[in-house]
Amino acid sequence: MALMDGTDRRPMDRTWSVAALLLAISDALAARLGSVVVSGELAGLSRAASGHCYFSLKDADGAPALVRCAMFRRAASLLDFAPADGQKVEVRGRIVVYEPRGELQFVVESMRRQGAGSLYEEFLRLKARLEAAGLFSPQRRRALPAFPRVLGVVSSLGAAALQDVLSALARRAPQVRVVVYPCLVQGSDAPPSIVESLRRAAEHGQADTLLLVRGGGSLEDLWAFNDERVVRAVAASPIPVVCGVGHETDVTLSDLAADLRAPTPTAAAELAAPVREDLLERLQSAQHRLSRACLRSLERQAQRLDLLAERAQRPRQALASCRQRLDALESRLGLGLRSRCTQELLRARGLESRWRRALAATVEHRQWRLQALATRLEAVNPRGVLKRGYAWVARPDGRPVTQAGALRCGDPIDAVFDDGQVRARVEFVEGGPVDDASPRHRDVN
Repeated sequence: MALMDGTDRRPMDRTWSVAALLLAISDALAARLGSVVVSGELAGLSRAASGHCYFSLKDADGAPALVRCAMFRRAASLLDFAPADGQKVEVRGRIVVYEPRGELQFVVESMRRQGAGSLYEEFLRLKARLEAAGLFSPQRRRALPAFPRVLGVVSSLGAAALQDVLSALARRAPQVRVVVYPCLVQGSDAPPSIVESLRRAAEHGQADTLLLVRGGGSLEDLWAFNDERVVRAVAASPIPVVCGVGHETDVTLSDLAADLRAPTPTAAAELAAPVREDLLERLQSAQHRLSRACLRSLERQAQRLDLLAERAQRPRQALASCRQRLDALESRLGLGLRSRCTQELLRARGLESRWRRALAATVEHRQWRLQALATRLEAVNPRGVLKRGYAWVARPDGRPVTQAGALRCGDPIDAVFDDGQVRARVEFVEGGPVDDASPRHRDVN
């Protein structure tokens, strides 16, 4: 306490060892603060093989403050959730000084989750917006070339991920040429640098597939690959992109927008290029199949050639066979023609017989109808009526007289009989029906 508040009255010329100084500082902090509760956002979380957890705790509001934390296996085994980068948590523990490095360290005794931190929340918001824009749709993903000749690698020249990719390609696919498009992979200048490298790769146009790779890290370290500019550039790349950023558990928005996501940079190289030995085995198998097919074809052609040669040695037999075939065809042709002529003749005779019967029936029907019409015509012939004693009375101009009231005394009339015609003059007209007792006519001049 005396060291902290400046009230130490010991001589200033006392010499401290480093260990003693760090121990004194640790004791002073423990005495002053004791057990404290701190709220912050997880970053750089890692779990050692021993079960201990190491991470950093920073302010969720983005303030430039960070404290390194350690959570030993006993306390970590009591957690009821899986901590991850970006989560906002509340931890309880004590402040100590880690003597081997002289660093201030917070030893966490318990931890409870408060929710996702601001950076992780921004990640989720950006993911939702880009997903709604269709950048993560499976339908827009393209298949990788099966046999690439050139692979483009977008990464930092000093990154271990680049060396892993180059080593994997040199070991598995030395036949593939590699073109590196360097860029920054961390920091505020990384997003425009990555976008520019993708643009240069597209303009270059030599790569069949692009590998966007980087090693693992915290959410902040990989944030450049969550930048909207980078994600849209990956989605708009005219060249298929394989994204291998971080470790298997690390997922960035560029992974979701790429045509294929690889769990690690080495896996990205393995997915983009086939193994040379596998290709050689396939080529050898294809060569064997082709050789066998050529050998079979040669054998068939040789047999055919032998058969033709044998036939060429016996031309008379070939000619006799052809002559017999021609004779058979001629005989079949003659029989066919005679049979066809006979069939057509029988068909013509049948048609003639049918035509004659039809014509006779038509003539008979027409004669019968003509006779019936003549009978009907004769029945209505006025001459037939005149033969029964009737006469046809008409005026001199030919108009018929059908009523007695139409005549006047002195009117001339013509009476037509069956055997002739007379002209008379009316002397008496009496209307109404004719009475049998009254005189029917008078002499007329």
